[in-house]
Order: sequence, then C-alpha cells, then structure tokens
Amino acid sequence: MGHIDACLAILRRLIAKGDVSGIPLAERAINEYWDATPAPARKSGLQFLQQDVLKQRDAVLGSQRSLADAVNAYIEKKLEGQ
Repeated sequence: MGHIDACLAILRRLIAKGDVSGIPLAERAINEYWDATPAPARKSGLQFLQQDVLKQRDAVLGSQRSLADAVNAYIEKKLEGQ
C-alpha cells in the first residue's frame, strides 16, 4: 500500500467514525503523506485526497460532515502553505 492509499484509508475511517477527536490523527496522516512524497507529487496528491474527502462530506451529515470539513480545511491550509 502506497503512502497516498494509507492516508486515504485513514481519512475515510476517521470520517466514517465522525469523532472530531480524530482530527489530530487526520492531520498526522496528511503530514506523513506529505513528508513521504516527493515534492513534485505533493500538490496533486493532496488535491486527490481533498476530492475524496469532499465526496465523503457530501454523502454524510452531522459529526461526520464536521470532521470532513475540518480535514478539508487542513488540506487547504497545506496547499496554501507550499
């Protein structure tokens, strides 16, 4: 399993669970993906993760949606900071 697949699996599980205390785990998964990925591929990889997070967000309600919004905001912050 590649770094992006591992990150995607973690984010999907956390969003499905909908526990906002999982936000630090999501951030860590994103940071680990970022650190393990060559610089030229980081932006497109984060955009891929973001598309999946937004797709999940649109399919859920309540705390799951809140968690997906928080993850999306963190990805946006990473993309802006690069």
